Amino acid sequence: MYYLPIIYTFAGLGILDTLYLSYHVFTKKPVACWFFPDAWCKKVQYSHFSKTFGIPNPFLGFLMYAAIIVLAYLSAAGTVPFLWVQIVIAIGLLFSIYFTFIQAFVLKAFCTWCVVSAINFVVLALAAFVWYG
Repeated sequence: MYYLPIIYTFAGLGILDTLYLSYHVFTKKPVACWFFPDAWCKKVQYSHFSKTFGIPNPFLGFLMYAAIIVLAYLSAAGTVPFLWVQIVIAIGLLFSIYFTFIQAFVLKAFCTWCVVSAINFVVLALAAFVWYG
């Protein structure tokens, strides 16, 4: 069960990431932009793609990462099947791929925090589908 600490760690990092972004949703301040031009992060942060069904993406990301942690804990306790963890991670990975595509080909700009989240979901998917078992 060496995959569980990886899932807890990267879902925890995702929670920190989404809390940081949620703070900036509330304050309307631009996020810190490491590795990319500041204008890129602002373009991503304030684009209409920053919301899904009218809900800011950081809020939805927080819920997804929290669900992963709770479901992983319940799965380790034998309460729910690990399949539920895999389903939530797969959905998160698909959203990450979609938003990475949007950044690359529609907005032509990347946000550090979105890239971090995408990397998190790749690692989570590896833990849940490749290293699991």
